[in-house]
Amino acid sequence: MSSSQKEQEQAIALAGVFQAAALVHQMATKGMVSQDSFETSIGSILNTNPSNTLDVYGGNTYGLNLGMRTLRSFMNKEPDANTHILRYAMSILYLEKRLRKDPEMLNAIGQRLDQVQMQSHHFSTTHENVIASIASLYQDTISTFSFRIQVQGEPNILRQTGNADKVRALLFAGIRSGILWHQLGGRRWKLLFSRKRVINALDAAAKSGLH
Repeated sequence: MSSSQKEQEQAIALAGVFQAAALVHQMATKGMVSQDSFETSIGSILNTNPSNTLDVYGGNTYGLNLGMRTLRSFMNKEPDANTHILRYAMSILYLEKRLRKDPEMLNAIGQRLDQVQMQSHHFSTTHENVIASIASLYQDTISTFSFRIQVQGEPNILRQTGNADKVRALLFAGIRSGILWHQLGGRRWKLLFSRKRVINALDAAAKSGLH
């Protein structure tokens, strides 16, 4: 794999992190999310044996448009970039790091995900029963770390069980993308010193027939 291709794949996975963070913000503040983006992010959790990086997100960048736009806005330091979304994304990457260092938890998650996959075949990827199962898995594993992501939004929205489940499932999707990003060579310090390269990789991914 060429270095430019590797950087494109890193950018795609990182866009997955930022998409999950953006969807968490949408859900917490509006009580609704972009459905295409939501299906792509949740689907990435259940695709545990992809043929390539893009396959994780449905085989093209269409369902990642929200994440790619959001990531680009932060890399460009646009003034309207939402700080809550950035905090969620950085917190997701921190939890991803904690999870990678806990092989026992990773193994438990893998076993539970097999069950959720079977469930998704009976219903659909974003059926409320599947979302509830992913949220329960998040609570039983990631939520046991001392560090927890504090989601800010409308209390009356977040109090509803279905909405809270979607938030947890999306955080899980972000962590899945974070692990993929790290596997592809992504590192947090590169976000500080390689912003232009990330932007170029995003542009190349969008133009290289990955739609």
